[in-house]
Amino acid sequence: MSDQTTREEAITTVPGLSRREFVTTIAGAGAAFMIVPRHVLGRGFQAPSDTVNVAVAGISGMGAVNAQAVMSQNIVAICDCDLGLLDGKLAQWTRAQRPPARPQAPAAAETFKTWPRSKAQLAADARWPADDPYDRLQKFVSGQIPRLKKYQDYREMLDRQKDLDAVIVATPDHMHAIIASASMDAGKHVYVQKPLCWSVHEARHLAKKAAATKVVTQMGNQRHSLDEQRQGVEYILTGAIGEVREVHVWMNRPWGYWPQGIPRPAAAPIDTAQLGWDNRGVVQRLAAAMKGDFAVPAGLNWDLFLGVAPKVDYHPIYHPFNWRGWVDWGQGALGDMGAHLIDFPMWALNLGLPTVVETEATPFNGATYPDATTTHYEFAKRDGLPPVTLTWYDGGLMPPDPPELDGGKLNPGGGILYVGKKGKLLQESSAPPRLLPMSRHHSYGPPKERLTRVPHEEHEMNWINTIKGKDQISCPFDYAAKLTETMLLGIASLRANSKLYYDAATMRVTNNSAADQFLTREYRQGWAL
Repeated sequence: MSDQTTREEAITTVPGLSRREFVTTIAGAGAAFMIVPRHVLGRGFQAPSDTVNVAVAGISGMGAVNAQAVMSQNIVAICDCDLGLLDGKLAQWTRAQRPPARPQAPAAAETFKTWPRSKAQLAADARWPADDPYDRLQKFVSGQIPRLKKYQDYREMLDRQKDLDAVIVATPDHMHAIIASASMDAGKHVYVQKPLCWSVHEARHLAKKAAATKVVTQMGNQRHSLDEQRQGVEYILTGAIGEVREVHVWMNRPWGYWPQGIPRPAAAPIDTAQLGWDNRGVVQRLAAAMKGDFAVPAGLNWDLFLGVAPKVDYHPIYHPFNWRGWVDWGQGALGDMGAHLIDFPMWALNLGLPTVVETEATPFNGATYPDATTTHYEFAKRDGLPPVTLTWYDGGLMPPDPPELDGGKLNPGGGILYVGKKGKLLQESSAPPRLLPMSRHHSYGPPKERLTRVPHEEHEMNWINTIKGKDQISCPFDYAAKLTETMLLGIASLRANSKLYYDAATMRVTNNSAADQFLTREYRQGWAL
């Protein structure tokens, strides 16, 4: 019941510090690790030398990835409104075989040089040995599955499971905030898959709740834990391309992943034979063609799936996974991948929250997100840095190919292009960061190391080890909430069909008061944040 994406992450700034002070004192390679005092740990506290008792809410997709990453700990409970998915995942793990080694791809004749792992990463890795993922899984299968507690309702799990220290939330987006908030109220540390939540208001709520409860929080944008991705930030921090005022970020989703731009299944208002073949008629025919009397699968509690969202009859077009394209439950491509890609310019350029947001799109019916969007963000001057314009593209839309690629093409799978006063930096999804042109990349070499690294690039275990007082958290909610708010403002502009002038201090749209409704949601009766 969660998303199926690559592994990601991020880091927070500290109030009162300038950007330079932040980089040198908090993110510097020599920064001390944060030691979490006893009163910060959850009410199910165990000594730092012990394993952490973890529950997982939402076990399909990324929930399974997150669970596997922490199987060195004690997974005491799994909660999913679809017990069929839950049991299927446990069976899959039980049958799992050791994966074969991946063959090394041959090097291209003419390509960008790649740099060895950073000294900071090697030092982080040396702090403790990495474990074997397959061995870890086998120990979980033999030692933990027999005593694992299964739940459909997270409220029941939090009430009954008194031994919990921490909760992973990997459900559809619309349930992230309510489960995470309830878990923090119960004194549990929380790890929440990206996007952190469904609305701007929820992002503010979670950041405030995390600060009040003082539990250890992390958002699951794992890519930021990777050494190469942090090198991309270091290129910017060390001035490799000079002053940056323009950034382009793109992603090919939803193509090849889930449907968007489709109508909600519904009976045609008249006999379909009488419908025309204009746009309206075709849309009505599509809705009628999908309409059907589909029984809720055995093991699925559809009311629990809906949760805070409006009541809608079950249909297999919604669940599992396709929920991401529907406004009621997901945030489309921007919510799916913005946390992985917008994260880096926000981090490297210390962007804060935008002042102006405008989303353009292919036709939008209000039920499912459009096939493609472009969102324009404007960020003001801050801490001695110039204003920045950031443009997001999805659904196959892309920025122009930079001439420095000498006829080469940008990877349509996604990436970031920074335009600086002294050059450009390309950070594509599947490749290390590269200065443009190639000659500049080769002559400059790797960036000066300025940031700490996550041991073995393990984002979930960074959260676990911070709970134990052994590490420094990477993407706590005070940072993740700002990143998520920025992404969701693009969704608000789309839904409002309006350019938004945004006052972050008051969480208010100043040029269109009607757009404020899209910064929050009306919760279904019986559900409240």
